[in-house]
Amino acid sequence: MTDILIVGGGIGGLATALAVAGHGHHVVVLERAPRFAELGAGIQLGPNAFHALDRLGVGDRARDRAVFIDELRFMDGTTGEKVAAMPLTGEYRRRFGNPYAVVHRGDLYQVLLDACRATSDIELHADQPVVGYTQDAGSVTARTASGSTFRGSALLGADGIRSVIRGQLVGDGRPRVSGHTIYRSVIPMDRVPEELRWNTVTLWAGPKWHFVHYPIGGGEFLNLAATRDDGALEEISGEPVAKELVPLRFPGLGDTARRLLDLGEDWRTWVLCDRDPVRRWTDGRVALLGDAAHPMLQYAAQGACQALEDAVVLGEVLDGGGSEVPQRLAKYAASRRDRTARIQLVARALGSALYHPEGAEALRRNEMLAALSVADLYDQVAWLHGA
Repeated sequence: MTDILIVGGGIGGLATALAVAGHGHHVVVLERAPRFAELGAGIQLGPNAFHALDRLGVGDRARDRAVFIDELRFMDGTTGEKVAAMPLTGEYRRRFGNPYAVVHRGDLYQVLLDACRATSDIELHADQPVVGYTQDAGSVTARTASGSTFRGSALLGADGIRSVIRGQLVGDGRPRVSGHTIYRSVIPMDRVPEELRWNTVTLWAGPKWHFVHYPIGGGEFLNLAATRDDGALEEISGEPVAKELVPLRFPGLGDTARRLLDLGEDWRTWVLCDRDPVRRWTDGRVALLGDAAHPMLQYAAQGACQALEDAVVLGEVLDGGGSEVPQRLAKYAASRRDRTARIQLVARALGSALYHPEGAEALRRNEMLAALSVADLYDQVAWLHGA
């Protein structure tokens, strides 16, 4: 049994700990925060995420916390017209082998954290901010801000979009600011009029903005996320914003969507960031995963899903003993780079080409989407949801 170091105790880091421990290793997870916890609101989980969660042994527990969605809806945010809808029951589940669901990020995180705490070969160390690594022919050492060191046969950087490990390995500076500002709120479902309690992920698309909502927390809450293409240049992360200011950011929003947006309370705002795809994910015994490797805008709803896929592949390539670790990590990166790079670029394109057009371009988009059959829609997402 060899020690594997994981830097970062988020969803990707904990999932990878479970995967690697399940393939015969002792795992040490180093988290910079004072405790293991996950902030944020709702996330979407495609069938590919449930494939991964099943492989990690926590699929059933994740399903217990999830809301299984009936339909993805694309609405014209100004007219209120339903442009297209993709059913997610029946044939969808048969084709892709698992459901599509939404879950509170904290609920999924707790499932993974509980499983890690129940696994004897996983050590969880909070308040251990890693500031760099060194390696030799047979091992790699993580160094923390306090001067502590941890040694293992491999180090896996799961420390997010501002990854310290990526900074040393790739050195590509700060994340790319997208120019899009998102406003998020979670409200009790009992505050939502009954006729608007849809078991759907609904997206209202408008000129330089879009608004998404769906139920989370077993259906007890409604997750609201409204995004404005405002050319923002500076990073913002989780700042409070006054309730009365948010509707002003979405001019032209139709009546039904406006009713839902106006329900939001305790709004917080972020300026969305990502990075360009890179070919280099490994440095000898060190590899990146999740947002440290391929941070993406949320528009394809695949950030967490891809981190879970990374975890499963890392467990497989590191199966058993610790020999040839650099070659094994290189195999992992080679198998994951093209898929995740494609999703990164598709997520960017969705924001500009599909969600935010105005005028004649929006009309052409609506016509294009409305012409697609349900089978066509399934074909469009097969590469993404079925992997």
